Amino acid sequence: MNPSFWQDKSVLITGHTGFKGSWLSLWLQGLGANVVGYALSPPTNPNLFDAAAVAEHMTSIIGDVRDVDHIQSVVQQHQPEIVIHMAAQSLVLPSYTNPVETYAINVMGTVNLLEALRHSESVKAAVTVTSDKCYENYERLWGYRECDPMGGRDPYSSSKGCAELVTRAFRGSYFSETGLGENHLALASARAGNVIGGGDWAPHRLVPDIIESFARGTSVKIRNPHAIRPWQHVLEPLTGYLQLAERLWKDGMTYAEGWNFGPSDDDAKPVSWVVDELARLWGDGARWETASDVHAPESNYLKLDSSKAKAKLDWKPKLSLPQALEWTVQWYKTYYRDQPLIREVTREQISYFQG
Repeated sequence: MNPSFWQDKSVLITGHTGFKGSWLSLWLQGLGANVVGYALSPPTNPNLFDAAAVAEHMTSIIGDVRDVDHIQSVVQQHQPEIVIHMAAQSLVLPSYTNPVETYAINVMGTVNLLEALRHSESVKAAVTVTSDKCYENYERLWGYRECDPMGGRDPYSSSKGCAELVTRAFRGSYFSETGLGENHLALASARAGNVIGGGDWAPHRLVPDIIESFARGTSVKIRNPHAIRPWQHVLEPLTGYLQLAERLWKDGMTYAEGWNFGPSDDDAKPVSWVVDELARLWGDGARWETASDVHAPESNYLKLDSSKAKAKLDWKPKLSLPQALEWTVQWYKTYYRDQPLIREVTREQISYFQG
C-alpha cells in the first residue's frame, strides 16, 4: 500500500460505525483522506466508533443501505472517488432469527449502493466486502479459491454469496467496456476470514464473548471448541482492501474481480487453541468450558486460499496469530484500565502495523 496515494482522496465507507469500519475510518483519517461514512448507529454499547471518537475527523452520516433514495443522495452530494462497502448484518446466528433482515441488508443493501454508483460520475474504484462464508462450504481441508462456487447453508452465508453474485452482475452489466452503462468504474469484491482485534463487542462472536467473560472474571462457555477457523487481525484484510482499491484506481478493469484475503495456513487454528492462548495472555485465572446447550449449526472447517492476492497485489499477512491475539488483549486491557487512551492506542497499533 502506498500511504501517499490516499492523501486528499474522497472515500465513502459504508458501515463505518461497525468494528471493521471504525478501524478503516481511523486508518484513512491518518492517511489524510477525506472520509465520508454511511451507516446505522453503532450496533453495540460499548463500541469502537464512540470509544475512539472516530466521528471527530470525518463526515459521519447515519443512514440505512436499505434506503436506496438516501444512499443515492449521499453519493451525489459528496461525490466520492473511492467506495468501500462494508455495511452488513455480519453475524451467522442472528441470521437464523432474522433471515429477512439479513437478506435485505446484505443483498438489497448491496444492490442499492451499486445502483447509486451506477449513476455517479465521481467514483472511479469500488470494493464490496463480503465474507469467506460466501463459498459453498464442503468442509474440505484446502482453501477456497476465487473461482470456487458461491453458496451458503445458513441465511448469513447465503446472503454473502448473493452479494457476490450481485457485484458480478453489476460489474458485467454496467461497469465494464462491454456493459450497458456509461460509467466504467472498476468494481471488485473482497472476502476475508474471521477478524480479531480491539473494539469488537458483537454478540455471538468468539473473541468478544471471551473477553467479556474474562473481564467479568467468569468462565466463558464455548459452543464449538473443535471448529477450525482462519484467524487474522482486523488490519490484515483492511490492508488488502486498500491495496485493491489503489490498484483499481490505477489499473482499472485488470483488478475488477473477486479477491481472497485470508491468514497464513499456520493461523487456521481450532477454537480451543485460541481460547487457551487468550486465557494465558489475559491471566487473572481466566478459564473456559464447553457449552452444553443446543445451538444452531455452524461450519467446522473453512479456509481461504489467498495465492492470487499474494501474487498479483503483493499482499501478505504481517502478524502471526499469536501476535494478533497479543495486540487484541493489549487493546482490551487498556480499554478497561484507561478508556480515554483508546483512540491513541488504536492509532498506535495502526501506525506500527503500517510500518
